[in-house]
Amino acid sequence: MPSLKEVKSRIQSVTSTQQITKAMKMVAAAKLRRAQDNVTQMRPYAQKLSSLLQNLSSQSEGEIAGYSGVRPVNKVLIMAVTSDKGLCGAFNSNVFKATNKHIEDNYASEMKAGSVTILPLGKKALDYFTKRNYNVKADFWEQFSPVDFKKSAAAAEFAMKGFLAGDFDRVDLIYNEFKNVATQIMITEQFLPILPPEAASTYDVDYIYQPSKEEIVEELIPKSLKIQVFKGVLDSNAAEHGARMTAMEQATDNAAELLKELKLTYNRTRQAAITKEILEIVAGAEALG
Repeated sequence: MPSLKEVKSRIQSVTSTQQITKAMKMVAAAKLRRAQDNVTQMRPYAQKLSSLLQNLSSQSEGEIAGYSGVRPVNKVLIMAVTSDKGLCGAFNSNVFKATNKHIEDNYASEMKAGSVTILPLGKKALDYFTKRNYNVKADFWEQFSPVDFKKSAAAAEFAMKGFLAGDFDRVDLIYNEFKNVATQIMITEQFLPILPPEAASTYDVDYIYQPSKEEIVEELIPKSLKIQVFKGVLDSNAAEHGARMTAMEQATDNAAELLKELKLTYNRTRQAAITKEILEIVAGAEALG
């Protein structure tokens, strides 16, 4: 049985940890509110822009400004979005697992040939893939201090230029989509080449184009692609705070349960010590008698 000093020290340590996790939960909740507002405001705009783009692409002949060109996949770029910090449960490990599984299922031969490049968006992704000797493009990992459209646009532009130049035949985006505080949905989507609309008739709207349709398409597609990456970063940011809030709440509850057990152990140890002292006094008194 541990000594009273050891149990008391453990109680103080767990109490201190509980205070930290409770504070981190409150901070995550405050950040989540702002991040959730940002992503909910972005979604309608991104969806409308995507709808307009699909309408234009369904009516355009040939490749859309070079971004829809389908060719044999020999070189792949995967943009993996994680957080910069830990203590958010399985948030980051889910991205790592999804990325590894995606490569294993779809790009095993390209991986063996060294033709798969990882573009980490987030410090945890940079650390994970660098330590495991992946081909890593480490120029755009700083996305969350703070979240800014220019940062995600620069990463998207790198992928777009690489695709047009033939450096990559396929670009994929992997991130956590925010649903609610307790739920994040793992998204793996094709970024480039642009997927054709599933039902062109759905987007068959008669628009009047000013200037020409071609000029609008050339301007709209790069903007739409950059917003697609930015939306993924915003979703991931909100999902991170939700995951951290949930993880810290669970840690706080676990600390409370542990404190109950430790206090019970402390009382039992203290009672045993008192009983032992009484027995020693009684035995001494009897010996003297």
